[in-house]
Amino acid sequence: MKRRIACSVARTIAMFAGVAAFGQIPGMAPPKHYPWSDKSLSPDQRAEMVIKEMTLDERIQLLHGLGWQTIFARPESGPGTRAIAALGFIPGVPRLGIPDLQMTDSVEGVSGAGAHGRYATALPSAEAMAAAWDPALSYEIGTQLGQEMRAMGFNMSLGSGINMIREPRNGRTFEYKGEDPLLAGTLAGQELKAEKALHLITDVKHYAVNDQDAGRIVVNSIISKRAMRESDLLAFQIALKDSGAGAVMCSYNRINGTYGCENDYTLVVLKKDFGFKGFVVSDWGATQSTVKAAMAGLDIEMPGNDSFGEPLKKAVQSGEVPMDRLNDMVHRILRTEFDAGIVDDPPQPESPNVMRGFEVAQKTEEKGAVLLKNQNSLLPLSAGSIKSMAVIGGHADVGVMSGGGSSQVSPAGGNPVPPPPELLKNPLAGFMLVQTFHRSAPLKGIEAKAPHAVVKFDAGSDPASAAALAKALQVAIVFAAQHASEGMDLKDLSLPDKQDALIEAVAAANPHTIVVLETGGAVLMPWIDKVAAVVEAWYPGIRGSEAISNLLFGDVNPSGKLPLTFPRSEADLPHPVHSDPPKVDADHPVPKLPGAPGLIGMAMGIGPFFDVHYDEGLKVGYKWYDAEEKPVLFPFGFGLSYTSFAYSGLKVAAGETTAVSFTVKNTGKRAGIETAQVYASLPDSAGEPPKRLVGWAKVELAPGESKQVEIPVSHDRLMVFDEESGSWKLVPGEYVVWAGTSSRDLPLKQTISF
Repeated sequence: MKRRIACSVARTIAMFAGVAAFGQIPGMAPPKHYPWSDKSLSPDQRAEMVIKEMTLDERIQLLHGLGWQTIFARPESGPGTRAIAALGFIPGVPRLGIPDLQMTDSVEGVSGAGAHGRYATALPSAEAMAAAWDPALSYEIGTQLGQEMRAMGFNMSLGSGINMIREPRNGRTFEYKGEDPLLAGTLAGQELKAEKALHLITDVKHYAVNDQDAGRIVVNSIISKRAMRESDLLAFQIALKDSGAGAVMCSYNRINGTYGCENDYTLVVLKKDFGFKGFVVSDWGATQSTVKAAMAGLDIEMPGNDSFGEPLKKAVQSGEVPMDRLNDMVHRILRTEFDAGIVDDPPQPESPNVMRGFEVAQKTEEKGAVLLKNQNSLLPLSAGSIKSMAVIGGHADVGVMSGGGSSQVSPAGGNPVPPPPELLKNPLAGFMLVQTFHRSAPLKGIEAKAPHAVVKFDAGSDPASAAALAKALQVAIVFAAQHASEGMDLKDLSLPDKQDALIEAVAAANPHTIVVLETGGAVLMPWIDKVAAVVEAWYPGIRGSEAISNLLFGDVNPSGKLPLTFPRSEADLPHPVHSDPPKVDADHPVPKLPGAPGLIGMAMGIGPFFDVHYDEGLKVGYKWYDAEEKPVLFPFGFGLSYTSFAYSGLKVAAGETTAVSFTVKNTGKRAGIETAQVYASLPDSAGEPPKRLVGWAKVELAPGESKQVEIPVSHDRLMVFDEESGSWKLVPGEYVVWAGTSSRDLPLKQTISF
């Protein structure tokens, strides 16, 4: 009997081993072989073979989702198939072996999985990822995201976001990768490259100049072509070149008067100048026309079929949209599916590797958190010498904050901070208003690091009470949080809920006050001279407690660098006053738009049309502050360590690729990682900001160790865009190459000529 059971178990194991090896469920017919199943053919050849077999209706079917109901339901897509996505779904063509497109947001984890009873790892925010300045880590992040997407059955990612930080009050700053196109494009490129390697269609968004969220569907971004090409569009160009991403998501806003999803300048630049072979998919509800959008370069309307369903079919039949253009749309989708590998290697749903997710989340926060101040080397804390600590504010007793909107990863175990009942009456609450926390309590991590110390918590709701506790204990750690979300912009860059007053009161009571910031981007710090230490933790993800505790107690040496500038005041911004949408009145009626109906439209900020003039042009982020000679609170590229570094021996050899080399030495007593940065100043005749980032390298050094750093700088990083000719040019003259630890701490420089 036991032997028969053992044999049965063995057969079962063997059967499921076969499933794992061949992706075939027992009892099902083997996958059908088609002429285009031949992997030796190019993706373009395979796509053309499929198109020849498709009916007009089948071609149209690939160009739009099933409608807004996909957000709330799981409609049938065909025999044996079902939409699993809470966000995006396009039925395939089963008779031709073309799979459904199952889409999910994945900026910092698979969003919305909790609504379907699934777990997804909440990674730190994209700003934290960018603050690591680490392409290898970005690739690891992409691998983690890709593995979880495949485990849940998704085959298309709707990340990464790389809009430039022209408006730091943008509610989606936390979803993006900073204010420099080289940094953002490089890191996004590696993340997407890793996802594609796992056979997923990858996407870059939001194309383009979608740099504020308030009124995003009715705002008109006015900007010069040169400014776009050297900043916002350049980030996309770099990311696409490095990753081979298959999709680009066009944005809600208008660009110089024309919607992003029907813009015959930006979409032509994408497909012609960038050589992009994939497809353009609209942001959700961003399609505002049929013929104009199709002819400009939009390939997929999401979600719904108001423009690319029956209206597109009629436009093709009437000749308004030529059959060649329709076939090009379909070709781009099919060749991307073959190129990404989703036809040959569809996802095999399984349980996510939770422990691996924890590891990547913690590593990302440990590498991305930025030490901004450390007076008298208060940090790292010594568990042996600390007898008592006050932990104050930020709901640090239950969790860490996350950003809201479509990138929201469902908190494991639910939100530990219940929202006010009156807030839940607002129909948009779940989308952007509710502050969500992940169950990784910094208080617990701190207690674990100092088991023999007295650690007391105060919620921080009463500054006087918090100050009294801080005064009675040896060290005070204040956690301050700033909630940000898609669908809204911040009123200002100050910490909300009177947290500045809380920090002031605690710092006045205890000179050993440490502030840990959980923010979506830059914040003002009127108390900066009164506290001893500041750590920017961003939105730290599911392992925030462990990572923050490791940083505070020195188990990890901070190495993060700011991917965006922290200004001294809003008066120093390119646009001191936020460009709010005008109020609805007789002179400013609400426009009638095909996209974004109902509640979703409300979240998108539908109201009267208005303009935003990005007249700072080329001067984005640090380039603005440099050009205007404005002091800053903390510069782009800044970040302290528990050790120190020295730079020497700069050598620059100009050529087709300029070779930049120098020595970095660890002059402190702890091992550390330095992000060595290289900037270039162009000739005055170029009409550029004072300097631009052209390269960087991560350098790991033991105490007293020196390393020679070599950073190649290709010509394209030194060029400017010439609007008249529509081309990139290397301006002849003298260039100054700088090297150092931040955009405003560059001890080495050398002049070269081209």
